[in-house]
Amino acid sequence: MNECDPSGGSEKEKEAARPRKIIHIDMDAFYASVEQRDNPELRGRPVAVGGARERGVVAAASYEARKFGVRSAMPSVTARRKCPELVFVKPRFDVYRQASMQIRAIFAEYTPLIEPLALDEAYLDVTDNLKGISSATEIAREIRAKIRAATGLTASAGVSYNKFLAKIASDYRKPDGLFVITPKMGPAFVETLEVGRFHGVGPATREKMKRLGIETGLDLKAQTLEFLHGRFGKAGAYYYWIARGVDARPVRANRIRKSIGAESTFFEDLSTYKAARAALAPIVEKVWRAIENGSVRGRTVTLKVKYSDFRQITRARTCEAPVSSLQAFEEAAFSLLGPVFPVEKGIRLLGVSLSSLSEEKAKTEAQLKLEI
Repeated sequence: MNECDPSGGSEKEKEAARPRKIIHIDMDAFYASVEQRDNPELRGRPVAVGGARERGVVAAASYEARKFGVRSAMPSVTARRKCPELVFVKPRFDVYRQASMQIRAIFAEYTPLIEPLALDEAYLDVTDNLKGISSATEIAREIRAKIRAATGLTASAGVSYNKFLAKIASDYRKPDGLFVITPKMGPAFVETLEVGRFHGVGPATREKMKRLGIETGLDLKAQTLEFLHGRFGKAGAYYYWIARGVDARPVRANRIRKSIGAESTFFEDLSTYKAARAALAPIVEKVWRAIENGSVRGRTVTLKVKYSDFRQITRARTCEAPVSSLQAFEEAAFSLLGPVFPVEKGIRLLGVSLSSLSEEKAKTEAQLKLEI
């Protein structure tokens, strides 16, 4: 087995001997769907959750809005331009969290191996499940039906033998869909996909791959491990194996993380501090929600900036004590952003993370405003 294989030969041997049964559940336009559920006047209309003001950002868009090209993280003014009939709704995170708790309670009926990615999506390992159901597809059907009955919302599910393919499958027949990728069809299925659909390949990486002549899974599979490692660093090994339908990452329940962060690539480059600050605020808030949902606090705030020419910089600040509130987190992030300006090139991506984590229970409840 190749020494550069990041997953470990033993793990892939186990996968080959006994394929795992992984489900990825992804709620359909979660925040917007909750708003449409609770307000009949919004049903069938293009809805954006977020701020309608000039500096606002779309946190979520209904499928009716997506038909006009409205997407999350899009500036509200851009969204309004694309869809003049767009209805903006203020986010209600307490309601979204309540619905998310109902959904996770349903997951827990089937397996303790649940890895939440956000309020609206999670991986489940049902290889050995609490109900002794042999078919992961049947479990996915039951979960989707229970979610609809309990919350009035629809969920899409992907079923496969690893996390990478399960996530791709959940997006394949959205909304309200179920798709299965079996071990037999997995490798060939990956070959047909455009690399931009791969989890872990963002807009910048997709463009870099395109410049290298890599546009599909088959193109990616044709590259050597050495080539991908040389062009993409540690991620190269991951790309090498997923191009072959191989992903040995386990579903990790309550995993301990070294850092928690988020980033967003923008439809239009940012050139002013005002615009960048407005775009960074919801990213900061997203990270803080992940922090306050756990039992950790961090001391080091790191800002990531990627320019239109793909040049990237990071700036970090370590606080004397763990960051204890959203306001303090915002102030630290904004203090790192200010010195970046003025800029010679537009900013295409901003990210922020909190690291130097310690297991310390949250002592304050932050007021949430917006999420990407």
